[in-house]
Amino acid sequence: MARLERVLYGSTATGRTDSLMNVAAILGESQRNNDRDGLTGALAAHDGRYLQVIEGPADVLDGLLRRLDQDPRHRDIRVLERAPIESRSFADWSMAATRITPALEATLNDLVDNPAADPGRAVSMLREAVRPD
Repeated sequence: MARLERVLYGSTATGRTDSLMNVAAILGESQRNNDRDGLTGALAAHDGRYLQVIEGPADVLDGLLRRLDQDPRHRDIRVLERAPIESRSFADWSMAATRITPALEATLNDLVDNPAADPGRAVSMLREAVRPD
């Protein structure tokens, strides 16, 4: 079995993050690609920024990060954490949307602005913020 890893990254959106159409397009494409590639995760989009956690085999994550680097929908991608994991936190979602609560907003802003902040806390908050199906 391939070793599982988790990547948490932040980036600056080139389009509007308050546009449901923009976010829905990203979620739809991510869900299709992640289903195909065996990846799971969650996306937070707010105030011109993205915070995303992706889980899966290390080699597949490497390919995804290369593709993300070429994606014109965002720039300034910063990997905030990459770590091995025993099990997936988002196993039920190829790409889940999150509700942006005031607490998640503060964490998102803190992590994107300060990479030394606690990425594990952000992953936990994203897990709690996943919208129910």
